Amino acid sequence: MAYRFYLYISEVKVDMLLAQLGRSSAGTRTTEVGVDLKVVSGKRTVERTADADAVSRLEKVLRRLEKDDAIGTVTEPGPFFRGRLPMRWGAPTHGDDSSLVFFGGRTGDTVVSLGGSTRHVVGTSDDAASGPPLARSLLPSLLDGLRLDPRIAALFSAADPSPPVDPDGLALRAVREATDGLRGPAQTLDFVARRLLHGPDPDGRDGATVVLGTPLYVALAD
Repeated sequence: MAYRFYLYISEVKVDMLLAQLGRSSAGTRTTEVGVDLKVVSGKRTVERTADADAVSRLEKVLRRLEKDDAIGTVTEPGPFFRGRLPMRWGAPTHGDDSSLVFFGGRTGDTVVSLGGSTRHVVGTSDDAASGPPLARSLLPSLLDGLRLDPRIAALFSAADPSPPVDPDGLALRAVREATDGLRGPAQTLDFVARRLLHGPDPDGRDGATVVLGTPLYVALAD
């Protein structure tokens, strides 16, 4: 049996996808609020099938995505893509903002980058950071998180509006720069992610590409 040591699981994405498998597979989630004269309390009630833990729900979603042939590779991503490669990662802190966790690496001529909210990193407390208005799993917010780095911000501020800037190319360049700027030791990671951005590397050689995704999970791989 293969075991995964999870670094990141996005229960928000997993539950969103699981709900689309049908009521019998997903179960239901309700919220109860109790009020008395002295205390206002919030209580979350979860009504699920027996596989109520995050890992089993994730595995159910992955099986369905595989059945629907929705998971591609890092070089040929479908709506989702799977990979296993050495990557550097961390939660860049700029000022008081540490809401973005970013993973980056290369395989062949492909730059592979993943971004999401630090609250999905396993072991992170729910109140570790209030976070931005939009979750870091969403492309606009993810790119905003990258732009907190002065080096990345300079790419956007230096863009010449004449001729018009290609916004996709600019975003891909920012992703590549952020990946190249990661420090620390690389770890071999296994993941499945939702594709957010994919295209040719604006400054790379012919055939070089950049792919950006937001992960359902990231795990250490042997």
